[in-house]
Amino acid sequence: MSAAPSSEPSVVAPARHPLITVLAILLIILGLVLGGLGAWLVQLGGSWYYALAGAGMVVAGVLLWGNRRSGAWAYLLVFVGTALWTGWESGSDYWRWVPRLGLVTALGFLLALLLPTLRTPVPRRVSRTLAGVLGVVFVVAFALAFVPHGAVAGTQAFPVDVTGTGLAPTKEASPQPADEPAPGDWTAWGRSNAATRYSPLQQITPANVGTLELAWQFRTSDLPKKRWGAETTPLKVGDTLYLCTARNQLIALDAATGKERWRFNPKVKDASIPYTAACRGVSYYEVPGVPQVDPVLADVAADLALPEASPSLGSRPLAPGNRALCAARIIEGTLDGRLIAVDAATGRPCPGFGNNGQVDITLGMGDVPPGYVSITSPPAIVRGVIVTGHQVLDGQRRDAPSGVIQAYDAETGKLRWAWDMDAPERSGLPPQGQTYTRGTPNMWTTATGDEQLGLVYLPMGNSAGDYWSGSRTENQNRYATSLVALDVTTGKPVWNFQAVRKDVWDYDLGSQATLVDFPTAAGKVPALLLPTKQGDLYVLDRRTGELLTPAEERAVPGGGVEPDQRAPTQLFSLYHTLRKPDLTERDMWGITPIDQLVCRIQFRKASYQGFYTPPTADRHSIEYPGYNGGSDWGSVAVDPRHGVIVANYNDMPNYNRLVPRAEADRKGWVPREMVRADRGGAEGAGDPQTGTPYAIDVNAGWRLPFTKLLCKQPPYGGIRAIDLRSGKLLWDRPFGSARGNGPFGIRSGLPIEIGTPNNGGSAITASGLIFIAAATDDLLRAIDIKTGKELWHAKLPAGGQANPMVYEYDGRQYVVIMAGGHHFMETPAGDYVMAYALPKGRE
Repeated sequence: MSAAPSSEPSVVAPARHPLITVLAILLIILGLVLGGLGAWLVQLGGSWYYALAGAGMVVAGVLLWGNRRSGAWAYLLVFVGTALWTGWESGSDYWRWVPRLGLVTALGFLLALLLPTLRTPVPRRVSRTLAGVLGVVFVVAFALAFVPHGAVAGTQAFPVDVTGTGLAPTKEASPQPADEPAPGDWTAWGRSNAATRYSPLQQITPANVGTLELAWQFRTSDLPKKRWGAETTPLKVGDTLYLCTARNQLIALDAATGKERWRFNPKVKDASIPYTAACRGVSYYEVPGVPQVDPVLADVAADLALPEASPSLGSRPLAPGNRALCAARIIEGTLDGRLIAVDAATGRPCPGFGNNGQVDITLGMGDVPPGYVSITSPPAIVRGVIVTGHQVLDGQRRDAPSGVIQAYDAETGKLRWAWDMDAPERSGLPPQGQTYTRGTPNMWTTATGDEQLGLVYLPMGNSAGDYWSGSRTENQNRYATSLVALDVTTGKPVWNFQAVRKDVWDYDLGSQATLVDFPTAAGKVPALLLPTKQGDLYVLDRRTGELLTPAEERAVPGGGVEPDQRAPTQLFSLYHTLRKPDLTERDMWGITPIDQLVCRIQFRKASYQGFYTPPTADRHSIEYPGYNGGSDWGSVAVDPRHGVIVANYNDMPNYNRLVPRAEADRKGWVPREMVRADRGGAEGAGDPQTGTPYAIDVNAGWRLPFTKLLCKQPPYGGIRAIDLRSGKLLWDRPFGSARGNGPFGIRSGLPIEIGTPNNGGSAITASGLIFIAAATDDLLRAIDIKTGKELWHAKLPAGGQANPMVYEYDGRQYVVIMAGGHHFMETPAGDYVMAYALPKGRE
C-alpha cells in the first residue's frame, strides 16, 4: 500500500533577505582576507587573533548564506572574542580600540537589525534591543574621539617666578638690538640672540585671549607654482616688520597696519629653489656708531645719489663722514646661495656690502647645480661678523657641494673666514683649482650667536649620503650631528658636542640652541639648551661644551650593511627626552582591522631592534623616531621667568630600505640635476646617494600606500612643558586635530585632537600664553602655559608651518604668523601674513 498523503502543509523556509546576502558575502570576504593575512602574521611570530577571527567570520558568513540563526551565534562568538582580545591588548588606550572593534561593531549592528529575517527568526523586540545597544556603543565610541586622549599630567606643580634665582638671563650691555630687544620688539628669529622665543608683553592674557581678532592681513603676491610659500618669522624693530617671501623678496611692513613700505626682489629663479627649502627669516644689524635716519629723507638722499647724507637729516643727525644709507640693514640668505644686505629704511641694496649689496657663498665650492645650495635660515651676527651655513640638497651625491661654514664682515661683506672641517689649516677661500671639501656636513638650520663670549653655536647636519657612513673622514665623523662652537674671530672650533655617533639615520641637529643661565651647585652657569631629533634634551656649559645635566652611554643595536661602522653605544639624556618607548606590534594602527593587519605584517617583516636600529638592504628597517621626530627646526621656547621649556614634537617612525646600486639604476634613480630639480615628495623617498653602494627609500611617517594612513597609532605629535631646572614633565598633550587629515589624503574636517605631525615652533608671552600653529590642521592656537589647555584658535588660510612672533606698537599687542604651507606636511600653500590683536578699545 502507498502511504497516505499528509494533511499538514509543508513548511517553506523564508527567503534570504537581500541584506543578509550582502552581509554574508562581506563576512566571507573579510574573513578570508583576515584569515589569510592572519596566518601570515602568525608565521612571522605575530598575534593569533586575526587568523582565528577570520576563520570565525567565514563560518558566520557561510551559515548566514544559508539563512541560519547559527550564523548569528558564530558572529557573536567573533564579536565577544574581539572585545575580550581588544581589552587585553589595548587596556584603556582609546585609539587602540578604534581599528580593533569599530568595523566589527558596525557589522554586528547591521546583523542585529536583520535577525528577524532569518530562517529561525529572532523576535523584533530582541533584535531592536541588540541593535540599539550596538548603535549606542558605536555613537558613544565615535563621540569619545572628540575628547582629547593621551594628555599626561606632570610630576610637579608649575614653577613659581624664578627671576633673580639664576634661570632668568642676565642683562649685559647690548651692542645690537638682537642681543636685548626693546620690550615691544622681535629683533631676531628667536626674538633675541638668546633664542628663547619669549616676549615680556602681557596685554593679551589667558582671560582675554578668547577675544583675539584679525587685526590685519598682508599677502606677499609671491608664490611659485608647484611649491609652497615661505616659512618666515618676521622681525619687528621700531615701527616696521621685516620678512622674506617664497622667492626671497624682502618686504617691510607698517607695524600698525601691515601695509607695505618697501620691497626688494633679489630675483631668485624657480629652478634654484629645491622643493625642501623655504626662507625662514632675516637678520637685522645696526652699524655701530652710525645714527639712524628718517626713512623718507634717506630715500631722497639715495635718489639724489649724494656721496654723504646731510648732517642734519631728520631728528637724529649723522656723524660727520658717515653715510645714512645702510646704517641699519637687513641681511638675508637666499635660496640660490647668496647673502643680501639692504637698507632697513628703504630696501635699497647696501653699495658697500660685497658686490652692490650681495655676496655669492658658492665661490670655492666647485660645481653647484641649481637647487643644491640654499640658505634657508637667517644668519647669525656676532661681533660684526655674519656667520652662515646652508642647506645642501639631501640624498643625491656623496660628492655634493661642501657644507663649509662661512663668515663675512657685516659692513663690507668681505669674507672673514671659512671653516672647512676637512681642511682645518685653511681659513679662507681654497687655492685656485681646488674647492672646499665636498660632501662634508652642512648646517641648514639656525645658529645661535653669543656676543658676550664671541662664540657661534652651529647645529650641524650629516655628511652627504645620510644612510652610508663608510666613506666619511675622521673629521666628518667627529663633527657630524654635533653642536660645534666656533670662535667668531678666527672661525676655529672651541668645542663640539656630538649627539649621534656615525649617524646613518638622518638625525642631523635641526633645532636652534637656546641660551640660558643655568643654576648648578657651583652657582649660575652660562649654558645652552640643545634639543635633538631623537627627542633628547641636553644642557651644556656654553663656554666649554661640558654637560650640565645627566646622560649615560647605552648599548645600541649593531648589524646592518656596515656592522663594523656602527658605534656599540650612544649617548642618552637622563635629563629629559621627548622620545616615547620603542614600538611593539600592538602599536600598529589603521581605520579597519585590515590595514592594521597589513601594518602588523610590515612590522614583523622589518628589521627592528629598537632605537638606533641600523638601516638594512635585504629588508626594510624601522627608524623610530623618524628623521622628523623629536624637535626639528621650529626648536623649543623657554620662559625664563618661571624656568619652563615648551617643546612641540613629532612622534612618527620611518620605514626605510637601502636599495643596492644595481637596483637603484634599474629604477632610474639619478641625482636631481639630471631630472626635474623641483620634484616633490618626502625627503629620502627614492634618493640615489650616488657615490655610495646604496640608494635610500624612506617611507616617511610609515604610510600605507593605498589609504595614506600612518601605520603607528595616534598621537603623531604633541606639545609639552618641562621644568628647566629639573627636566621634569609639567604637562604633555597631543597636538593637532584631524581637520587636515584623513584616509586617501582627503581632509576630514573633524575637530578630533588626534595629535598630528607638526613643523614649526612656538612663542611664549609673560602673561602665560603659548602661541603656536605648526600642526596639519591650519590653526593658530593659544595655549595656557600652566595647564596645556587650549584657550583660543583661529583658522589660517594656508598651512601655518612657521614660528609665530609677538610684538607691541602704539599700545597694542599683536601676534603674527606666516601662513605658507609645507611640502612634507602637505598643508595648503599660501602667501599670507596674519596679524591678530585684541579688539580696539579692549587693550
